Formats: sequence, structure tokens, C-alpha cells
Amino acid sequence: MKPPLLAFNKKGIYCEAADVYLDPWKPVDKAIISHGHADHSRWGHKKYITHHSNVPIIKHRLGEIEVSGKEWNETFSINGVKFSLHPAGHIIGSSQIRVEHKGEVWVFTGDYKDEEDGVAVPYEPVKCHTFINECTFGLPAFKWQPQAEVFTEINNWWQQNKEDGRTSVIFGYSLGKAQRLLKHLDTSIGKIYTHGAIENMTEVIRPLSEMPETTRVTRDTKKNEFKGNIVVAPPSAHGSPWIKKMVPYVTASASGWMTFRGARRRRAIDRGFVLSDHCDWQGLLKSIKATGAEKVICTHGYTDIFSRYLRELGYDARTEETQYEGEMGEEESKKEIES
Repeated sequence: MKPPLLAFNKKGIYCEAADVYLDPWKPVDKAIISHGHADHSRWGHKKYITHHSNVPIIKHRLGEIEVSGKEWNETFSINGVKFSLHPAGHIIGSSQIRVEHKGEVWVFTGDYKDEEDGVAVPYEPVKCHTFINECTFGLPAFKWQPQAEVFTEINNWWQQNKEDGRTSVIFGYSLGKAQRLLKHLDTSIGKIYTHGAIENMTEVIRPLSEMPETTRVTRDTKKNEFKGNIVVAPPSAHGSPWIKKMVPYVTASASGWMTFRGARRRRAIDRGFVLSDHCDWQGLLKSIKATGAEKVICTHGYTDIFSRYLRELGYDARTEETQYEGEMGEEESKKEIES
């Protein structure tokens, strides 16, 4: 039997024919990177290839690296294997990686979502024989409301908090979720303040996508400035000394995990808004169908349940272990928080 076009080993997803890895979790010579979240773009590789809009993002996170940027749908060859990057819709600069060799086509999604969010280039299905698919929210319980409805709820919540004389503090990951929140907050209600980690990342993204005016929270920011306004902060800021100067405040979290009340209780959050940068159950099924793939490899998330359901539908589906973490891998690094 010939070896598979892409194989999973201790370093990551490996294309032997090209001697290149996709989103490897251990240092390698050459890596094609789907997007900038910490579990997919790691430090230590000799050469990085990614979409050009992801270049400044991973440079911000990883420092001085050797990286080249590609356009959407641009074909580039490595040892006779054809690669191209296609919009994943997950966050700005996120790509699916298409791999073609000797008539066989595989697609690795990285992380993706099928709802257009106004920040990332919208997801595009890519035809293939084998589809490597994330399953972060691969349960029927996960069903997203349209984004417009969620942001109406968020802005109404902010308005009510303002009328009550409180500060609104909403938590979202510094890359992706935070910019999606900023893009759709109603600035007619008040002023947007940002935690330093979020402001630093947003400064990197501003040349790539229009963002509203924001004000960085510093040691010099006075307590009375926050009242009635909204603060966008990373989840790790909750319960820290940093947040105390915003009293009286009301907290919220924007995440797919807010589907479950228990998640809100465990995080001691006053309000949860179900807003995810990943597909829900139906989104995953619809996306897989659109690829025309016969084989599906399920990674990170509810892989066993989802792959079993795919087999019931007639797909050749299996699971593979990776070190990707879904939404948990989108947390900002310790270095970013400390800065």
C-alpha cells in the first residue's frame, strides 16, 4: 500500500512527498500554517508558509521568524506536490490547506466556521477526496443563532448596564473573538476600552480590517471613566486585580461554550453570549457535504461521536489525535498578558 498523502505523527500532520508539515506542534524544518492561534502556529520552525494577512499576526506572536505569505488560491509546489490556501472563515488570515499530488486531493481545515462575521474572509468549500475536519463543537446540542441576533443581545445588555450605572466587561480571546466583538459593538452607546493584550493584537489587525476607535486601559485610566462604557478583555483577566478598578461592573463571556449554563457558573460569569468562531453541528455536516469528500478525518473536539455519526451517513470516517485545542487553544499567551 502506498503511504497516505498526509500522515499524523509525533510532530504534526506530515506530507512525506513534500517533506513539509501542516500546523506542526513540534519544531520542524518547514511548516505551512493555517492561522495564528497558539495551538496551530507554534514557535521553533525554521521556515513558515501562511496566508499573507496572517504574516503580521504570527510575527507579533512568535517574534523574528522566516515566513513567506501566499494569496488565496495561489498554487505553490514543493517537491512536485501542489499546495494552496483557501479561506477558512475562522479568524482573519485563517486558511484551509489544499494538498494535491498524483490526482489525489486532501484538505486540512485547521479551524473554520461557515458563518460570515464581517472580519475574516468567508469560508469557501474546497472539493477534495479526503477532508481533515475539526470537531470542536461536534455535538447536536451546539446550534448557533445568527450573528446579528447575538450582537443585538450584546448591545442591549450594554445599554441596560449603562442605564443601571454599571460598567460592562465582556471576555473574548485576544485574536479573533475580540476583533469580532469590536467590529459589531454599537459605539453610539458609549466608549470601548480594551485590555492591553487585546489592544496590542488589534493594532496589528487594523491595517487588515477596519476597526472602531478603542481606548487602551492603563494604570492612568481613572475608575470613573469606565462607568456606562464597555471593556473588552481576555478571559484570563477575570478575577485578576486588573478588573477591580471597574467596579461596579457586570461580566459576560462570548463563546460557543456559553451554550451550557454550567460553563457560565464555573467561570463565574454574569451573562453568557453564544458566539463561536467554529462551526456548529449542522455547519460541520453541511461543510463536509459541500466538499464531496468520501473520507473524513476528525481532529480535536467531539471526534468519536462526530465520526461515528459520519459513518452512519456512509462516510469513511475516523479520528486522529492532535495537540490542537479548539477554543481552549485561542487563549492569549502568558507573555501577551504580562505585557
